[in-house]
Amino acid sequence: MKKHIIWLIGVFFYHTIALGQTNIDFREFSLDNGLHVIMHKDNKTPIVVTSVMYHVGSKNEDPERTGFAHFFEHLLFEGSENIERGQYTDLVEGNGGALNAFTSNDITYYYELMPSNYLELALYLESERMLHAKIDEVGLETQREVVKEEKRQRYDNQPYGTILPETLERAYTKHPYQWAPIGSLEHLNAASLDEFMQFYNDFYVPNNAILTIAGDIDYDQTEAWVKKYFSEVPRGEEEIYRPDVKEPRKTEEIRDVIYDNIQIPAIIQAYNLPPKNHPDAYAMEMLSTYLTGGKSSLMTKELVDKQQKALVIAAIPLDLEDGGIFIMYGIANMGVEPEDLENEVDLLIQKVQKEGISDQDFQKLQNIIENDLVSKNSSIEGIAQNLAESKLFYGDTGYINRELEKYREVSKADIQRVAREYLTLDGRVVLYYLPKSQQTAASQD
Repeated sequence: MKKHIIWLIGVFFYHTIALGQTNIDFREFSLDNGLHVIMHKDNKTPIVVTSVMYHVGSKNEDPERTGFAHFFEHLLFEGSENIERGQYTDLVEGNGGALNAFTSNDITYYYELMPSNYLELALYLESERMLHAKIDEVGLETQREVVKEEKRQRYDNQPYGTILPETLERAYTKHPYQWAPIGSLEHLNAASLDEFMQFYNDFYVPNNAILTIAGDIDYDQTEAWVKKYFSEVPRGEEEIYRPDVKEPRKTEEIRDVIYDNIQIPAIIQAYNLPPKNHPDAYAMEMLSTYLTGGKSSLMTKELVDKQQKALVIAAIPLDLEDGGIFIMYGIANMGVEPEDLENEVDLLIQKVQKEGISDQDFQKLQNIIENDLVSKNSSIEGIAQNLAESKLFYGDTGYINRELEKYREVSKADIQRVAREYLTLDGRVVLYYLPKSQQTAASQD
């Protein structure tokens, strides 16, 4: 118990101290097998994050075998040839640490947050995941059940839970972003052990990964341990599959109705975006914040507070490596027809397109963005992830220290321009989420 109390105190003080930090120092090197390694030293508190970002997500999957990347997020906690099933988590949590992972359309990310005197253990665990993962029928059946339960809880039985997969399916006609990372349970059930092994051998290799160590470390000792545990991992034999697909620009609006287990209708609008590293991505992020980012945002003040036509309104730029989508969604207030809410949303978008934003709103927006960027690097976990993403998506780890400059280069005119260029009514997806009771009534008419 004492060890856990000391650990929690350390985490608390690190988060408090790090809030003012803006410039992130780091060192990096690559092993002969292609593994890129980034190290960031901060000795304020005795904690360290060890993370591996694999450049594999749902977009790398076979269209007939979707859900593999997300499945491996779970499967690679099963253990290894040298770590017994279930022991992986016990070794981290039993030594005062925490661990987690996530999968997106572009990446899979694993990390351990541990007291710094267990850094060598964390490096050993990640090297075992990369070199000796336990992939067998027992693990496959176990994780199939886990994924089934996750799908039931997060998608099937969650009100509005299918918004992402339903939107992606219509927003993309060519690119493999058209399915969500959760994928298809039918595909996972049909896949053989050999297919899973092939996916592991193809993507979970050092030349498709970035190892980041951040926190209370000694650079020389950390580099020595990295070489000790990762140098023996063989480089992937095949060229990493990257989909070479450009999603065509839409010229016609796509509309559909989804009947869901809900009581209140919702509207979803989706607009296709340029690639994540495109210069316009910064203006689009600022536009989304201006429209719905917080209680004082344009749409929240107008549609939630003033007109009371929406219970919730949000704009989310899903920025993806090959081109994402700008998702607008609103949950209608009681008695408000979805058409009325959609019309008001469109009017506010057109207002920005025609008039832009005021000097006062622009200054406030800049302050919000700067505060958000500082917050991203206010924890050791955030720094580790952002270092890896800087290298993977922008090709330069030092981008982490230039991101704020990119936002400061955005002008009021840029925000108005991207609103006009990307939020085009003739090339978007519009979904109405309606209660299933209305489907019954419609079928009887």
